[in-house]
Amino acid sequence: MAQPLHPTHPLQDNSPNAGRAPSVLLWAGAGVGGLMVIGSLALWFHYGSQVFFEMIRTGFAACF
Repeated sequence: MAQPLHPTHPLQDNSPNAGRAPSVLLWAGAGVGGLMVIGSLALWFHYGSQVFFEMIRTGFAACF
């Protein structure tokens, strides 16, 4: 006879790091996003707005 797809008593992970993975991924994503914003601002202040937007446009054109 076939077994049900969802057991009546779900398995529980009682390890100390059980609920930590989503939090770590969220913080890592926020860190990467923050670094991208800081890098963009650094390029903006170093090269100026015209050159900054031209570099972004050229990068998009190279990708597509």
